[in-house]
Amino acid sequence: MPRIITISREFSSGGRELGKRLADELGIPCYDRQIIDMVAEKQGLDKNYVANMSERDVKVFYNSTIGRGFTSYNFGINQSLQIANAEHNLIRELAEQGDCVIIGRAADVILKEYNPLNLFVYADIDSKIARCKERNQEKESLTDRKIKFMCRDIDKCRANYREMFTDSKWGHRESYHLCINTSGKEIKRLVPALASYVKNWFE
Repeated sequence: MPRIITISREFSSGGRELGKRLADELGIPCYDRQIIDMVAEKQGLDKNYVANMSERDVKVFYNSTIGRGFTSYNFGINQSLQIANAEHNLIRELAEQGDCVIIGRAADVILKEYNPLNLFVYADIDSKIARCKERNQEKESLTDRKIKFMCRDIDKCRANYREMFTDSKWGHRESYHLCINTSGKEIKRLVPALASYVKNWFE
């Protein structure tokens, strides 16, 4: 059985950076935006279209179907669902290839049968605002109020998306094996200890 680590994260908590650095430390692949690129190529779609497809859109169309999950019948209804289905299939294919870190897209639920180590990354709002501004580097005018709204809105979409596939709640500690608070922390300094934890977990 491959060692699969999934990363669920609050917006601007540093979860993406943590996942990539952890994968580098462990010497295994990390899949994040690559999933979007691969799905776009397989579906013959523009990468930006796939990237900008909102998880909210998927839920809206999912709720309008017969509610039996992602069947071939349902996916004839809307392209948003087709893309989500393609993402799920690709995530399973990546897990079959061997050890890896997969960020987002409800991978912890999709890969349940692989017994992944499921991590949740979060931070306080002040740390999220600071991280978001640092990452933005003045490319866009972002006020504290706008960042707070983005955090609430994106996290709500992630929670709703997950709830389509499982009763376990997004962000609740009971849904994960380890929750990591990155508030006021430099991500790269957390990785060595986390890598050791991961190795011991799978041993």
